[in-house]
Amino acid sequence: MPFDGIVTRAVTNELQDLLLPGKISKIYQPTAQELIFTIRSQGVNQSLLFSIHPTYARIHITKDSYINPKEPPMFCMVLRKHLGGATINSIEQDRLERVITFSFTTRNEIGDQSEKQLIVELMGRHSNIILVNEETGKIIDSMKHISMAQNRHRTILPGHDYIKPPEQDKLNPLEIDGEDLIKRIDFNAGKIDRQLVLHLTGYSPFITKEIVRRAKLGDMSVYKDKFEEINHDVIANNFQPTIYINDREDYHVIEITVDKLTKQNFNSVSEMLDSFYSGKAERDRVKQQAKDLSRFIRNEINKNERKLKKHYQTLKKAEKADVYQKYGELLTAHLHLVKPGDTVVKVIDYYDPEQNEVEIELNPQISPSENAQRFFKNYQKLKNSRKIVQTEIKKTQEEIDYFDRLLQQIDVAGEEDIEEIREELRDEGYLRKQRTKSRKNKVHKPVPETFIASDGTEILVGKNNKQNEYLTMRLARRDEIWLHTKDIPGSHVVIRHTDPSEETLLEAAKLAAYFSKSQNSSSVPVDYTLIRHVKKPNGAKPGYVTYDNQKTLFVTPSAKFVEQHRQKK
Repeated sequence: MPFDGIVTRAVTNELQDLLLPGKISKIYQPTAQELIFTIRSQGVNQSLLFSIHPTYARIHITKDSYINPKEPPMFCMVLRKHLGGATINSIEQDRLERVITFSFTTRNEIGDQSEKQLIVELMGRHSNIILVNEETGKIIDSMKHISMAQNRHRTILPGHDYIKPPEQDKLNPLEIDGEDLIKRIDFNAGKIDRQLVLHLTGYSPFITKEIVRRAKLGDMSVYKDKFEEINHDVIANNFQPTIYINDREDYHVIEITVDKLTKQNFNSVSEMLDSFYSGKAERDRVKQQAKDLSRFIRNEINKNERKLKKHYQTLKKAEKADVYQKYGELLTAHLHLVKPGDTVVKVIDYYDPEQNEVEIELNPQISPSENAQRFFKNYQKLKNSRKIVQTEIKKTQEEIDYFDRLLQQIDVAGEEDIEEIREELRDEGYLRKQRTKSRKNKVHKPVPETFIASDGTEILVGKNNKQNEYLTMRLARRDEIWLHTKDIPGSHVVIRHTDPSEETLLEAAKLAAYFSKSQNSSSVPVDYTLIRHVKKPNGAKPGYVTYDNQKTLFVTPSAKFVEQHRQKK
C-alpha cells in the first residue's frame, strides 16, 4: 500500500485546490491515531482525515462517518484551543517527502493574531502530527510524544524546538534529470528497483518496480528515459488515481503497466484513498475497540469448555448408579450370608440369566443392612446427579453457543455495533454496568444494516443480537422472508417483501452466508422461511430463535457482492 512521496504530492495538490482559502469549523479525534477536521472552503464543508496508523498512515478528504468518543482526547482539546476557527494560509509538501505542513492564522487568548503550523509526518510506524508555534518554532503538542530516550536525533515534546526528520542522502526527483540518477546506479550489481529506492526521495518500491518493468531489461539510456517519463508526470502533476486488483489490491497515481490487472479509476486522489482504506481502516478500529471484548468472550468459552468436560466426567460416574442399586438389592436378598467383619461377600446374581456369582465389597465397620443402605444411597445420589448434570450440560452448551455467536458478530461488526454487543453483555450480567450521570437514559433503537437487491428490494441484516432480535421480533412483518445460515452462527436477514424474486432470494442468502461464521466458505447452506414461523423460546438468550417450514439454498459468500449492494450512508 504505497502512500509514498508521489501520492503525498498528489494529495497535497488536491488539498490546495479544495481547501484554500479555508476555515476550520470542527475538530474531532475518533481514535488515538486519527483526526477529522471539518473545513469550510469555497462554500462547501469538507471532512479532512489525518491518520498516523502504522499501516494505514494517510491524509485525504473523506466521505466516511466516524464515531467520536464521549470525552475528546487531550490532543484534540489542544487543537480546538489553538486551531478552532483558524484560517488555512498554505498547504505545502517538503520536497517529495511524506511530510505536509499546514500553516494557519488564528488568534490567541487575548485576541492577538498568531501563526501556527500543523506538521503531518506520514512515515509508517514513525508517523506523527505535530502542532508548532510558527513564530518561535516550539512544539505546542503532538499526537505521539517522543522522548530523548526513544530518539536521540530529536525530541517531540511540548516546549521543545521542532526538528525535521533526519536527512537521507537521496536525490530529489523534482530537481534532477535521468543523467543525475544513472550516475548513482551500479548496473552490474543488479536489483535496480532496490537501488532506485535507495537513491530517490519519495519513490516507493511499487514505483521503482514500474520503472524496471517499463525498461524491459534495457540499457542505461532506457532506464534514464523511463525514469524521466514517470518523473515528468510527477512534476507536471499528471496523476491518474487508480486501484489495481490482482491477487491483492494496490493503488497509485502513476499508471501501472502490469498485464491482466483489474483497474478501478477515480476522479480524485481522495476518492481513491477513501475507497481503498475505508473498510480496512474500519476493521482495524473495530478490532482495537473490541480487543477486550474478544478476550473476555474467549475466556468465557474456555471456562465453559472446561466446565463441560467436568460435567461429562460426572455423567460417566453417574452411569454406575444402576450398579449400586443392583448391589443393594442383591445384598438385601442375601443378608444371611454376611458375617460381622466381612469385607466381601459372594452372592448369586439373579439379574444374570446364567445365575453367576458376583462379589460385593463391604465396609466391615458397619452392619450388613447398613451396607445395603449405603448402596441404595449412592444409587439415589448418582441418579439425582445425572438429572442435574444433564441439565447443566445443556446450559453450558448453550453458553458456549451464545459466546460463539458473539465472536462471529464481532468479526463482522462495524464501529457502532461493538457498543451494542458490550451493552448486551452488561444487560445479561456478564459485564459490570456503567454508572451514568443522567438518571434518564436514552434508549436507542438497534439499527440493522440495509442492503439493496438488484431489483431494488430492501434487505435488512442484523449485525448483533440486539439488532437480530429487534429485526426479527419487532420490525419485520409476518409474511416477509427470514433467512439464516443452517446450524451455523450468523446474522438474521429479512427481505422486506412478501413475494421476492428468485434473484433477490439468492442475494439475501449470500448476505446471510457472508455475515456468518462461514464467511470464507463455499456452498454455505442458508435456510429461509416466513417470519411467522420464527419463534423465540421463553428464557432464551438474546438473538436465539427456533423456526420451521424452512427451505434451504446453497450459496457462496462474496465481499465484493456485499459492498456492491450495501446502502450508502
